Amino acid sequence: MATKTAALRLPEDLASRYDRLAQATGRTKTYYMTEALASSIDRLEYEYQILKAVEEYRAGTLETVSLDELEESLGLED
Repeated sequence: MATKTAALRLPEDLASRYDRLAQATGRTKTYYMTEALASSIDRLEYEYQILKAVEEYRAGTLETVSLDELEESLGLED
């Protein structure tokens, strides 16, 4: 896997926690930081996608359909 270097500033308490975890397990801080970032990116992307859709809805630019239109398009009308 190709990698890139990224610099970030951490609060001292968080950096200390990564230090302790790395020492206790024999893994690197980079390993744990990469794991943490990878596990949160899906959730962050999903949340921002929802926020964007809400903004588009409020601005009137999001294409919507009524429940009746949806039911009809799915063949579920009464």
